[in-house]
Amino acid sequence: MRFSFTAEQDEFRATLRRAFAARSPTTEVRRLMATEAGYERDAWDRLNSELGLTAVAIPEAYGGAGFGAGELCIVLEEMGRSLLCAPYFATAAMAATVIQKAGTEAEKRELLPMLASGKSTATLAYTGAGPSLEAVGAGVVATRSGTGWRLSGAVSPVLDGLTADLLVVAASGAVGAGLSLFTIQGKPAGLTRQPLRTMDETRKFARLVLDRVEARPLGEIGGAGEAVAATLRELYAYLANEMVGGAERLREDALAYVKMRMQFGRSIASFQATKHKAADMLVDVELAKSAAYCAAAAIDEADPEAPALASLAKAAACDAYLQTAIHAVQMHGGIGFTWDNDTHLWFKRAKSSEVLFGDANAHRELLVRQWKA
Repeated sequence: MRFSFTAEQDEFRATLRRAFAARSPTTEVRRLMATEAGYERDAWDRLNSELGLTAVAIPEAYGGAGFGAGELCIVLEEMGRSLLCAPYFATAAMAATVIQKAGTEAEKRELLPMLASGKSTATLAYTGAGPSLEAVGAGVVATRSGTGWRLSGAVSPVLDGLTADLLVVAASGAVGAGLSLFTIQGKPAGLTRQPLRTMDETRKFARLVLDRVEARPLGEIGGAGEAVAATLRELYAYLANEMVGGAERLREDALAYVKMRMQFGRSIASFQATKHKAADMLVDVELAKSAAYCAAAAIDEADPEAPALASLAKAAACDAYLQTAIHAVQMHGGIGFTWDNDTHLWFKRAKSSEVLFGDANAHRELLVRQWKA
C-alpha cells in the first residue's frame, strides 16, 4: 500500500499542532489532571466552536463534517502529542463510532448531531479492557419494565464515565444470548458514578453502578454484537494513532534535551550510547506511525484486512510508545525520574494506553487468529 497525506491534511495537522500547543502546555495538563473531571467544560465548548473537532468523522447528514478515519486519526495523533485533557476520544471515537454502527436511522439523527456540535459528551461503557468480546456485556443486566427497559449491575473501567452526558452501555443477561446496547442520558435515578484512581491522571476513568436505571435501546435488542466488535476494531487503530503522537513528542523532547546537556565539555548527544538510543527511538516510532497510518487508510477504504491492520498498529504502538518512554527517561538522566520533569506524564500515558483495548501480546495473538481465519 502506498500512502501519503494530502496537502489539505498536512495543513490541517499544522493548524491543530499550533492550536494544541497554545491550549495544552504541560502546565495546563498538570492543572487539569489534578481535577476530578479532568477537563474544563468552557474550554471544551471553545475547542468545538472554533475547530469543530467532534464533527470530523461524523457524516454530514447527521451534522458532522463528513471526513473519515484519516482525519480523525490526525486529530488524535496531535492530541496524543500534546496530552490534551478532554473527553475527545470517548466522544468522537468511541461513542460516535458505535452509534453509527449500531443505531437505527432515527437514533443516529437524534444522537449524532449532539456529539457533532460538542454540546454533549459521551462514552461507551462495557466490561473488559482487552480485545476479547467474551465479557463485553457481562456485569450489566437489562430487564423489561412496562414498555421500556431498566439496567442493573456495574461496569468498569469507563473512559470519561464520570462526566459523560450520554452513556452507551453494553448489556446482556435477561435480554437473551445476544449483546445489546442501551443509552442513558443525564443523571437518572439509580445511576452512581465512582471515580477510579489510576496511574495516568491525564485520562479519567470511572466505575458505573446501575440500580434499575431507565435506558433506551440502541439498535436491535440482542443484535449489537457485530456493531460492538466492528467499533472495537476501529478503536484499536484510533488509539494507535494517538499513541504514536505521544511517542513522537517524547522522542523530540529527549533529543532536544541531550543536545543541550553538556558533560565532559561536549553535548551528551555526541556520545555513542546516546546515539544508539536515539536511533532505536526513531526506528520504533517511524515503524509504529506507518502501521497506524496504514490502519487508518484501511478503515477509510473498507479494506478486508482492516481488522488485522488495526491489531498490528496497536501492537506496534504499544511497543514503540513504552520503549520510547523508557529511553526518554534514561536520556534525561536523574531528572527524568522526578515529578518536576514532564517526561513522566507521557510515560504514564504510554502505560495506560498499552493496557487500554489490550496490550501488544493480546493483539499479536488476535492478529494471528485473524490471518489464519
